[in-house]
Amino acid sequence: MPMIARTLDDALSAIADGCLLAVPRESTGVGMAATRALIRRGIKRLSLVALPTSSLQADLLIGAGCVETLETSAVSLGEFGLAPRFTAAVMAGTIRMKDATCPALHAAFQASEKGVPFMPLRGLIGSDVLDHRPDWVVMNNPFGNNDPIVLLPAIKPDVTLFHAPMADRAGNIWIGRQRELVTMAHASAKTVVTVEKIHEGNLLDDPQLAAGTLPGFYVESVAVVERGCWPLPLPEHYPWDGEHLKEYAKLAATEEGFASYLERYVYERAAA
Repeated sequence: MPMIARTLDDALSAIADGCLLAVPRESTGVGMAATRALIRRGIKRLSLVALPTSSLQADLLIGAGCVETLETSAVSLGEFGLAPRFTAAVMAGTIRMKDATCPALHAAFQASEKGVPFMPLRGLIGSDVLDHRPDWVVMNNPFGNNDPIVLLPAIKPDVTLFHAPMADRAGNIWIGRQRELVTMAHASAKTVVTVEKIHEGNLLDDPQLAAGTLPGFYVESVAVVERGCWPLPLPEHYPWDGEHLKEYAKLAATEEGFASYLERYVYERAAA
């Protein structure tokens, strides 16, 4: 049975230096409180996979020096502009970037979910993405003539980390319509989840909630963290904090500004 952790740090103990960590897109349920806790702990050398994109979460981890390798199809602050610490790291070559596409990442996770070593995918042939991914193999379809197809190696994360509306005491997680979280949990060795609250009763016994529930046997640990996505949104619960993201974009444009942001909002030390 999953551990309902006493503290957030206890729940995050499964995430070690050097692990392959999977995180979801910014509008699905991003564990931002957990991300700040990992930075405070001093997590290092992460191989981060964002399925299929990221925003503030990846930018914070990269700026704080936590990421060695990043695989994703985009990192951006959207209407607030480029992700400044990601952009600076790519230009300086301080992280290894594995450029991907959204369908490619979903397919690679589905391979692990299905227990197969790779997944074939169309749509990549003719793009220059292939020139930068020697681990993606082009071969001829064995059931056709002159029909090349790309084989993508399975992505099997050590840990998936996300935030959800609620869990029950058996560790079942209600994710609602965010079905890619199920694929991520299926593909990963362990899944760590922060939630807004604990639901009294078994989610899988509730006919209205069961279909949107990830069973607890896929979950390693759970921690209750109210507003755990802030300043990102939790769908159908609370929106983006646009003013905060605007402030982040301005501060993180420089190393000095980013350091002041960490002091105030991550290490929670008042600005001088």
